[in-house]
Amino acid sequence: MTDSTWPTDERPRERLLAHGAPTLSDAELLAIFLRTGTTGMPVMALARHLIEEFSGLRGLLTASQRQFCNVKGLGTAKYAQVQAAMEMARRVMEEPLRQGDPLRSPEDTRRFLTSRLGTYPHEVFAGLFLDNRHRVIQYRELFRGTIDGAAVYPREVVRQALEDNAAAVIFAHNHPSGVAEPSQADISLTRRLKEALGLVDIRVLDHMVVGHGEVISLAERGLL
Repeated sequence: MTDSTWPTDERPRERLLAHGAPTLSDAELLAIFLRTGTTGMPVMALARHLIEEFSGLRGLLTASQRQFCNVKGLGTAKYAQVQAAMEMARRVMEEPLRQGDPLRSPEDTRRFLTSRLGTYPHEVFAGLFLDNRHRVIQYRELFRGTIDGAAVYPREVVRQALEDNAAAVIFAHNHPSGVAEPSQADISLTRRLKEALGLVDIRVLDHMVVGHGEVISLAERGLL
């Protein structure tokens, strides 16, 4: 059955308008984005093929340009659309933590950090620098590494915190494996950073580890 011969109430776009986006499957949402299929492959079949090829929506949306454009039915135009859609989503999630705003809740912070760090294929160590009223001064990605880890230098972190005139900081890094459980190395690093920053009266409020769909707080675990 081709896309044009589907019953109207079974077409993804019509189902979304009638019942809402949360009722659609990953393949149906992707089919709406793709709009058209390819020769011999209707759009729903193409959507299902892509989800299988990339092991889910996450793999597709975070694929490199080369990986994305190498798949028949995709190309630079659709890659640009994906990147624009993801950036809009990030900006929406970042709105509660605009520069100069106070932290409103741990959940806002988690959503912000997930939007920034959750899609990297390599490890990134970041800091959310705050003033003495816990208003956001700056978010900075401080160190990048391979999938196995990132080298973090406390002296550089202290220098950046002083340069930003921060009174407090929340650290975060991602685990590209998707498992957010903090390692012993994560705990040791946090304590070294807390000690180094304490010498210049800058508080470490938390260190969050971002996985796939999960963020673990070392402060909530009593590990600071």
